[in-house]
Amino acid sequence: MFPIVLALTLIFSSQLEAELQVNFYRNTCPNAELIIRQEVQRAYFRDRGIAPGLVRMHFHDCFVRGCDGSVLIKSTPGNSAEEDGPSNAGSLRGFEVIESAKARLEQECRGVVSCADILAYAARDSIVVSGGLGWDVPAGRRDGQISLATETIDIPAPFNNLDQNLQAFAKKGAHTIGCSHCSQFSNRLYNFSPANSQDSTLDPLYAMQLKQQCPRGPNGNVDPNAVVFMNFSPTAFENSYYVDVLRNRGLFTSDQTLTTSPDTLSEVRDYARNNIQWQTDFADAMIKMSQVEVLTGNAGEIRLNCRAINP
Repeated sequence: MFPIVLALTLIFSSQLEAELQVNFYRNTCPNAELIIRQEVQRAYFRDRGIAPGLVRMHFHDCFVRGCDGSVLIKSTPGNSAEEDGPSNAGSLRGFEVIESAKARLEQECRGVVSCADILAYAARDSIVVSGGLGWDVPAGRRDGQISLATETIDIPAPFNNLDQNLQAFAKKGAHTIGCSHCSQFSNRLYNFSPANSQDSTLDPLYAMQLKQQCPRGPNGNVDPNAVVFMNFSPTAFENSYYVDVLRNRGLFTSDQTLTTSPDTLSEVRDYARNNIQWQTDFADAMIKMSQVEVLTGNAGEIRLNCRAINP
């Protein structure tokens, strides 16, 4: 599954680090944010799907070992890294944008800007370029030196129920926009339960449309490479996702379960009615998420290559 799994900005109970600062590179690398923004814009105008990809990558980075850029580390013969974990394998997008920004930054101010900060800035710039509200990014993260595929098991799955999602997001954070592989939700169309082949909470017309986009092959399985949009505006950052959920058109089980609790249903209704409120709360949530379990001071390192720890 690629660009973005869930949309929920309800709970943040994690300890946030206070050492990050807005305008952190003002003196050490004044053009840092400009360079990163330019690379995101350049990539977006080539492929609009890159914006949700970068936001999702930031989310998946923060969910494992905190926001330390460990998701960017490439697997080696001796280690299977996060990018190849069960929740990420073959689905993460945007590595080339981070690498392009890093290459320019290394020419501008060598060894100064961390890959974790580049990813945090790129996620913010992706929201802005796709129509969302911007925010000031607290920076000063340092890069982690450990990346393990096995640790991605904690990333929330699209088939999670509401309780599982609330427990997960109580630790980290969330976002919306993008696409998904059919295999991530096809059970809702063909083998939902012993009693019902199709999820009864799914709008019948929407289910029919999804079946046309995700047909079963002769072996009874859907094409693992087939992809559908999450909604009708997959690269625009706005609140139509919540309108879809209220119409029983949430793509994932984890989406539709937001209507099963009075508290989360109230949030969905509020965001469906008020796009500005949704965007404002989303920005606040992203700021908080981006500070989860960060490395600062002398911890970690500043990678010279975002795809590998320093020699």
